[in-house]
Amino acid sequence: MNGEKLSQEEIEMLFEEMNQSEDESTKETDELSEIEKDALGEVGNISFGNAATALSTMMNQKVEITTPTVSIIDWQTLSESKDPGMAVQVTYTSGFSGVNVLFLKKRDVSVIADVLMGGDGTNPSEEMDEIQQSAVQEAMNQMIGSSATSMSSFFEKRVDISTPTFHVSNETLGEVLQELSDQSPFAQVSFDLKVGEIIDSKLTMFIPVNFAKSLVKELWSQAEETSESKEVVETSAAETAAAVDLTLEQTKQMEEPASSPAPRHSGEQPQNENVNVQRASFAQFDNGFEEQADTKNLDVLLDIPLQVTVELGRTHKSVKDILEMGSGSIIELDKLAGEPVDILINNRLIAKGEVVVIDESFGVRVTDILSRKNRLQYLK
Repeated sequence: MNGEKLSQEEIEMLFEEMNQSEDESTKETDELSEIEKDALGEVGNISFGNAATALSTMMNQKVEITTPTVSIIDWQTLSESKDPGMAVQVTYTSGFSGVNVLFLKKRDVSVIADVLMGGDGTNPSEEMDEIQQSAVQEAMNQMIGSSATSMSSFFEKRVDISTPTFHVSNETLGEVLQELSDQSPFAQVSFDLKVGEIIDSKLTMFIPVNFAKSLVKELWSQAEETSESKEVVETSAAETAAAVDLTLEQTKQMEEPASSPAPRHSGEQPQNENVNVQRASFAQFDNGFEEQADTKNLDVLLDIPLQVTVELGRTHKSVKDILEMGSGSIIELDKLAGEPVDILINNRLIAKGEVVVIDESFGVRVTDILSRKNRLQYLK
């Protein structure tokens, strides 16, 4: 600086350059590179690895959730979204710090509700009642729980989530996401969702960009640790192999002189070496010692507690039947009246019996012990 004051025009130009620099920095923060998008897609694959299985079990339908596509969606586009549906807000309480939103279209939610309530999903009602909403929420809980478990297994740390928050009114997606954002963009992770022949749609997860970046960073750290561990294992294996080779070589060198007889001059007679040869003697073990050892080993096992369960019967119920269950409801079991009950030890069937009354308590009289072959079959 030459001591002269800046003109008003120069000051305005300086502020304009500073604003442009801040805008570029903010733009870089709000965007994901192609590598980061691929990594975030991999996180999506990990988190929904078992979610399809959980939904398939509940709906008794083949469920496919394919590899996701990742894009950045700005706040303006979100605020103009008019797609009604169910938005599920998931907050991470342990392992990660952040929130994401899972979104299903309204028709897909109605189809899932119809199937869970015993329908075939081909003609779902447009509006869901309270019972149907509860059934869908339970299905989403199962999917999200499976997702958290998958992430916990992959990242090798505990991952916990709070109770998901459900939005099932006709409010737009932009209104739901407004609570989670200061008008910053979201990473949109879109999966193709196919359920039998009744759903062919999209399952979308919205993640704030800052949280998305932290997930990608965690994934890269995990990959680096795995790579370093692999290098350590390979180095250790190479060092071990080298040590084994060296030992074998030394052993071979030591054995060579012993195997080669010393040269003998002509006319020399071999000398007799004084070798002390004795009969080998071994300690005698009588049967009493074995019996004593077996008894001690058995005594160690005698105090182990085992859980004994008497099972009256079983049955299967749909989600609809469970939700409609109330006081006075009768559940029909798969056993006939008077049929022997099952006696289980640590959840393994070993015997049959009949129910008796002892004073004022129930009991069971053992009538049949399963053979060893049958017990092995039940253990499989």
